[in-house]
Amino acid sequence: MAVSTGASQGAFDSGSRERIVEASGLTKTFSDFWLRATARAVDGIDFHIDRHEIFGLLGPNGSGKSTTIKMILGLLRRTHGRLVVFGRDPSDVAVKKKIGYLPEETYLYRFLNPTETLDYYGKLFGLDRRTRRRRTEELLEMVGLTQVAHRASGEFSKGMARRLGLAQALVNDPELLILDEPTSGLDPIGTRQVKDLILELGRRGKTILLTSHLLADVEDVCDRMVILYGGRIRAAGTGQELLADSQHTVLRAPRLDEATIRAVDETLHRVQGVGLERVEAPRQTLEQLFLDIVEKARAEQIATSGAQSGGRIASFLQGDATGAGGERPAQDAAEGRRMLEELTKPTEPQRVAQPVVPRGTPNASPQGADAGVLDALVSGEAPSTTPVASVRKSDAPSVRQAADLDQSVIDALLKNDGAPDASRAPNALGRTDDAARHTKRGGGEGSA
Repeated sequence: MAVSTGASQGAFDSGSRERIVEASGLTKTFSDFWLRATARAVDGIDFHIDRHEIFGLLGPNGSGKSTTIKMILGLLRRTHGRLVVFGRDPSDVAVKKKIGYLPEETYLYRFLNPTETLDYYGKLFGLDRRTRRRRTEELLEMVGLTQVAHRASGEFSKGMARRLGLAQALVNDPELLILDEPTSGLDPIGTRQVKDLILELGRRGKTILLTSHLLADVEDVCDRMVILYGGRIRAAGTGQELLADSQHTVLRAPRLDEATIRAVDETLHRVQGVGLERVEAPRQTLEQLFLDIVEKARAEQIATSGAQSGGRIASFLQGDATGAGGERPAQDAAEGRRMLEELTKPTEPQRVAQPVVPRGTPNASPQGADAGVLDALVSGEAPSTTPVASVRKSDAPSVRQAADLDQSVIDALLKNDGAPDASRAPNALGRTDDAARHTKRGGGEGSA
């Protein structure tokens, strides 16, 4: 099920293309404490990766793939040979800003959610706040994690963490994207989406280095590949060159009946002296069957709480019409106009809601009851003439709603001369009658 890309056609017949990675006689030997060689992981390999190319690095476990990637990233120093990335030594810090890396195992901060994770890595690359926010939203939509953007990453399944790791590798809009087993842990839907994403990024000018144990994935997306074994390159070339079968010819036709098949076989015997080896009806792939079933389930609007289907590719990853920093000038201009309109829009004065007093309450004002009047009536002092509007909101006492007011208390305060019950009035010593009687019972000389 090979998928051919436009970049594959005639992409390697010219040596004028810019080379992003170039290795010559690259060797890495691991040594023990006494500097004795213990293993030669990479043994004198020669290869190069051109700009805008999707390059596959294949091989079984222990063949030297991860060691080669770590040397490209500058995490390991080569023992012998020559290796340059963007024309510089891989240890140069300026080179690392142009690289996005998805390791074989996804390492995330468990207590950060996807939004915080991408914002953190954006800060490491020196992106401003507005750019980080826009890229975070676009990347989460692209990898299908928008609905779980505020869940802690420690709760994610391996496939969801893999999607977030892919978004993290793209947050700096890298020129060279290194993907180590990008489809590991993904379901068939996620696998297909990642492969489509890789193809789309390749069409938009990204240079991609891909390693995978799933050979069908590499076959689907890679322009050119090398196969490693024992630290050495055993085969190299385009997919068409490596996979072409020169021993057989495939004829594809609509459904034929038995008589036609016999006639074709007889013709082959008469003309070429060979017969048909096998006649079979074509089958669709299991991947295609799976995707068809899922699409039918989605048409029935069956919900899922996991990762969703990825959206469109992030705008800052689109290679056309980009400005400084990889952002599109048209979008920046539109954003600037929108912010200017928001700042120049006239604002209405904020109205403060006034408490409501029942219609039957005496001395009720249209704006509602004045809490200062009630307090003055209870204390027997003259009410304050300070208008309600002059009282600051933070200093004003809280007023209860009309349904919570005790109408009988207000009526008792307002009847006759407005004085409270005499039995509860304070005497000359500032005590109520109840307090005075209690003193007499206690000491016997409380009247002195």
